[in-house]
Amino acid sequence: MRLLESGEMYLETILQLSRKQSRVRSIDVVESMGFSKPSVSRGVGLLKQGGYLNVLEDGSLILTDVGREIAERTFERHKVLTSFFLALGVNEETAACDACKIEHDVSDETFEAIKRHVETLDEKLNKKA
Repeated sequence: MRLLESGEMYLETILQLSRKQSRVRSIDVVESMGFSKPSVSRGVGLLKQGGYLNVLEDGSLILTDVGREIAERTFERHKVLTSFFLALGVNEETAACDACKIEHDVSDETFEAIKRHVETLDEKLNKKA
């Protein structure tokens, strides 16, 4: 089942929060994303039903292997696209915002080409340093 953009955003947010804190709860997602509690509750319920995350008795949100894989892929796309836009001279805020929009829709082929290009740029910059 292909997740919608919002589902990918939830998973990516949970992943990022889990890297900063030991326990992630729905309220943390609410605060991080700026969504309403009912919206996050519904989103979490759909992700749980789809097998992308588990909710422990204490309310902690735990990504399943599939959920983590999607979150990691989405986050990698975000980082690479942001780097690409920064290399083009786009300011940091705009680069991150645009990457967030594109990361969900760009084809695997196009993303891999951009990723190779960014890696080549990084290699060239590291040789000069």
